[in-house]
Amino acid sequence: MHELSLMQNVLQTVELSAEQHHICRINKVKLVIGQLTMALPDSLLFAFEALKPGTIFANASLVVEEQKARCQCRRCRQEFELDEFYGLVCPQCGNIDIQVQGGDEMYVDFYEGE
Repeated sequence: MHELSLMQNVLQTVELSAEQHHICRINKVKLVIGQLTMALPDSLLFAFEALKPGTIFANASLVVEEQKARCQCRRCRQEFELDEFYGLVCPQCGNIDIQVQGGDEMYVDFYEGE
């Protein structure tokens, strides 16, 4: 379950930022993850709930927004999103020379604290 280590890193990053801004309690964290990270939103939420007791996140909520993978065919220039089967084939012309343009990101969009 790599989501646990991912969430540990997210919490450490937010906690460091909060400390630098003299924030002692976090109320909400919004995390954006790309489809290609293979991180499962439910597992991230579970990890967050497991890690937050006794920390500045104790009463915080986590919002996870998943971004679809975006691709473009190098032959016909058709832009498309990947389906859940990760079929790297252009739906327009059938070409397999595909450029991935997004969906591999993972970042904290924002956090709210006091």
